[in-house]
Amino acid sequence: MGIISPCISVCISDPVSGYCYGCARTEEEKRLWKDIKTKDAWKEEQLSVLKARMSGFQLEAFSASYNHKKNSGTSLLKKARLGKKD
Repeated sequence: MGIISPCISVCISDPVSGYCYGCARTEEEKRLWKDIKTKDAWKEEQLSVLKARMSGFQLEAFSASYNHKKNSGTSLLKKARLGKKD
């Protein structure tokens, strides 16, 4: 199955740091994640790097939404937008 993308459907990048407010990835990291040549080992390491970039409520929100996405296939924000119930 592979490693689930860390995108949690926020998809807005900070103009100063270049990090996405939702997943903390740069545009280059997003591109690499989609590349079929990118190994799962890199993705696993990248998840640790991304979480290290976050703190406080951002990390808490990301962790909750990413775990929901891993378990159900949908981030919490996308679930709310679609009006889905658990």
